[in-house]
Amino acid sequence: MPIKNRFAELLPEITAWRHDMHEHPEIMYDLPRTAGMVAEKLRAFGCDEVVEGIGRTGVVGVIRGKAEGSGRAIALRADMDALPIHEQTGLDYASKTPGAMHACGHDGHTAMLLGAAKYLAETRNFDGTLVLIFQPAEEGGAGAKAMLDDGLMDRWQIDEVYGVHNAPGIPVGEITTCAGPLQASSDEFEIIVTGKGGHAAEPHNAVDTTLVAAQIVVTLHTIVSRNIDPLARVVLTVGTFRTDSSASNVIPDTARMEGTVRCLDPGMRGLAEARVRQVAEDTARAFGAQAEVIWTPGYPVTVNDATSVARAAEAARAVGMKVDDTARPIMPSEDFSYFLEKRPGAYLFLGNGDTAHCHHPAYNFNDEAIPYGCSFFAELVERRMPAA
Repeated sequence: MPIKNRFAELLPEITAWRHDMHEHPEIMYDLPRTAGMVAEKLRAFGCDEVVEGIGRTGVVGVIRGKAEGSGRAIALRADMDALPIHEQTGLDYASKTPGAMHACGHDGHTAMLLGAAKYLAETRNFDGTLVLIFQPAEEGGAGAKAMLDDGLMDRWQIDEVYGVHNAPGIPVGEITTCAGPLQASSDEFEIIVTGKGGHAAEPHNAVDTTLVAAQIVVTLHTIVSRNIDPLARVVLTVGTFRTDSSASNVIPDTARMEGTVRCLDPGMRGLAEARVRQVAEDTARAFGAQAEVIWTPGYPVTVNDATSVARAAEAARAVGMKVDDTARPIMPSEDFSYFLEKRPGAYLFLGNGDTAHCHHPAYNFNDEAIPYGCSFFAELVERRMPAA
């Protein structure tokens, strides 16, 4: 079976929605226009329930099938927020908001889920309840967790949850995913090293904070190579390093560094944190300095349920998509992980073709992927909750 014919008919309309969102990007939780447009369209489609303000600015739509005897509730999720990046695409519908753009394709995700919602509200060819999740603040704001904290799963008695993300470099019409860990956790740390400032010509009268901090940076990178199981994927990166002096002849009082730790094994997060603290504090102490470690937990590991992956792959193949359901996991993080901690489900990557990569100022979602994403969503619902 190819993509559903209805989505070929709806493509100009869905594309127009996407272009409008692209032209008017909104960031994090500040989504009055985007969330308002989503809620307005869901009501126009005839959804049985539309609720705004879940997770501050999230929107939930509910469509009940022709029958509800199965008692099953399946959720589909799209993220709505843009990024604080200045767009450099030159598109006719490029962002009109300086310093903001849909550089990760969330406009495409939202448009595809709206397209699927319109079709499924028309046909209702399923037995059960479809819950449509339009989420704010995926880009660093943990919008998924905010929606969960507002009772998302229990309020609508969700049994399974699915989502997709576009993937530049994968051909349009293809989907990739895998069972188990798909995307890494992402925790952040800041290390503040305090020594004793002084004149560069008299290092013996100071505690050289820059030297101490540099030694900490080097030693931190032994954690992955010497403390982590070689078969467990962990990435540690120190991304910033600065002192409180800009003079070449001054030994500064303090130095600061910031970095991230990413893990595919949830069990490695605690070990990584403990070793970062120990390396920083003990290395500083050995040189007569002090180190303070500020650890900020981020998104958990995104862990796909194997049965849900198989069901999603079957639906994708049924609409003519090429599927790789044994893809390699990747180290970027995703807050869909919070949903998968609460309910079984799957997260998948939808081919975006040969485009600029996400978070790049020249990136743009590929409209040719829209019929595939819409068809996949609709087929998944109809297969998981078949009508009699």
